[in-house]
Amino acid sequence: SIPQSAPVEPLAATRSAAPIETSRQYRIGEEDLLEIKVFGVDQLNSTVRVDPRGQITLPLIGPVTVAGLTAQGAEQLVADKLRENYLQNPQVSLFIKEYTTQRVTVEGAVNRPGVYPLRGHSTLLTSLALAGGPARMSETTQVMLFRPDGTGRRVATVHNLDLIRTGQIDDPVVLNDDLIVVNRTASRVVLRDSLFG
Repeated sequence: SIPQSAPVEPLAATRSAAPIETSRQYRIGEEDLLEIKVFGVDQLNSTVRVDPRGQITLPLIGPVTVAGLTAQGAEQLVADKLRENYLQNPQVSLFIKEYTTQRVTVEGAVNRPGVYPLRGHSTLLTSLALAGGPARMSETTQVMLFRPDGTGRRVATVHNLDLIRTGQIDDPVVLNDDLIVVNRTASRVVLRDSLFG
């Protein structure tokens, strides 16, 4: 029979995962979709996708290489180029709407397990929705989120989807290279063992 996992302390189910990396540290890659706004100059606002050369093309300043920069670095670069010839003190904000170089893996008792691109701000619930949601007989009170800790190991946190859905606890942010595992309920495991054991 399949060994039962050790019970998880109730506190762990309500604890949110501490981010190992944040979107502020993310470096822009090819195909990312960026939203750029210049305060007070609506004509310069644009939503652009990074091309295969790592560039975006903006009004007035033309092509700008942003691949490899953080959002803050790209903001500074665009502001500097606008300052060179056009605006005295441009206030530029850059928001990454789609992170196409980042991935999340969803496994276990979901309808469509697989590897999915992270697009913009992603959470546990939105990532599970990409995978078609939890399958029937899934254990939604102990969903595992595994995250690399920077030493090659993965740190696991446990999350209760039922409490997240009802707003009792926060929906944790999902980051690049996270692994989400939805287990089957114990009754499903017992049924499978009795049928195929």
